[in-house]
Amino acid sequence: MESDAREQTTGHGHGPVAAGEIAIGVVIGRASEYFDFFVYGLASVLVFPALFFPFVDTLTGTLYSFTIFAAAFITRPFGTALFMGIQKRWGRGTKLTLALFLLGTATAGIAFLPTYESQGALSIILLIVFRSLQGVAFGGSWDGLPSLLALNAPKERRGWYAMLGQLGAPVGFLVASALFLFLHSTLAVEDFLGWGWRYPFFVAFAINVVALFARLRLVLTEEYTKLLEEGELEPIPVREMLAGQGYNLFIGAFAALASYALFHIVTIFPLSWITLTATQSINEVLVIQVIGAFVAMAGTIVSGVIADRIGRRTTLTALALLIAIFACFAPVLLHGSTTGQDAFILIGFALLGLSYGQSSGTVTANFSSRFRYTGAALTSDLAWLLGAAFAPLVALGLSMEFGLVAVSLYLLSGAAGTILALWINRKLKPLTLRRH
Repeated sequence: MESDAREQTTGHGHGPVAAGEIAIGVVIGRASEYFDFFVYGLASVLVFPALFFPFVDTLTGTLYSFTIFAAAFITRPFGTALFMGIQKRWGRGTKLTLALFLLGTATAGIAFLPTYESQGALSIILLIVFRSLQGVAFGGSWDGLPSLLALNAPKERRGWYAMLGQLGAPVGFLVASALFLFLHSTLAVEDFLGWGWRYPFFVAFAINVVALFARLRLVLTEEYTKLLEEGELEPIPVREMLAGQGYNLFIGAFAALASYALFHIVTIFPLSWITLTATQSINEVLVIQVIGAFVAMAGTIVSGVIADRIGRRTTLTALALLIAIFACFAPVLLHGSTTGQDAFILIGFALLGLSYGQSSGTVTANFSSRFRYTGAALTSDLAWLLGAAFAPLVALGLSMEFGLVAVSLYLLSGAAGTILALWINRKLKPLTLRRH
């Protein structure tokens, strides 16, 4: 990392901490997790309607796929609670190893699933089970490193280091979409649907193994264990957290709503809409989305610079307003020419990078130190559930029924939620500071 990522001392009498080293662990860990989720999301459009729901039309099959897609976000908070208990009893290393092993196994297990043609309804049940296990594992993979990064980053560069923690998402999407593009463009349709689509799910297990060792290298060392303990980054019972500072959980989730609402509207929904309306080829859309992933990465990096200049809350508020403006043009762009559809994807990815880069942890400083570890994890879970879980299902279903204005309304509701939550947070912050 550059010189600004210099080592930070904690003032507790032991060795220095390299904020850049923590950031690398966070990026690797998050990229592997998002790769798993995006592989599933892309397959929900390109594969599952044909192989698991051949008894209905393509639109209905895609809606069924998106319904199962949401299952992981529903089970994710339960995974967080379950693995918090595992960590409390058996330690952070055991928890992380089990969670990532489960995530890799659940994702790779999908590669072995039989299709509806061979096993009927059992294939759908197994798909639901493995997708739900993905969510449980994702919730359990919380390692506290983003919170540790926030505590040890240079004060004047907190926006920059917060951005680094979010960079894993566009990296994960880039790898997943590029892999699907390669397979879909080089294989015949029969081969792609027969065996090609399974390959990315195999790859996920290997990526998770690499990520596991990268993260264990940090969280199991004596230095980082002391840092996590000194920052009180340890799990507490979910019930206690909700009773003590549950209001911060909801403020934090809604503060990130605009970004999370945009997340799957840009990454998953356009592929389904364009595929169903046959206005572009699948390969053309995937190419644009690969380019969009690079745009999102650039936007995420720029968000760190902007946030350190004008503040993270101001940045999020401004981006929520820009997303609201973007939402108003969504029907015109998506329903228009190929150029308009490509513009929707690329502009959307730019806004996603800029907003998502600062969406995590913006208000988690409201949590007192005792509540921060569990509170940060559950805030993320709730933001994904409220903002992103049902976005492809709702946007596609309502758009096909009532038109693309549904996409506008969905994004506008997310932007309104973010602006309102940040306003409430600003009003409550003086009270929170006096209380703690």
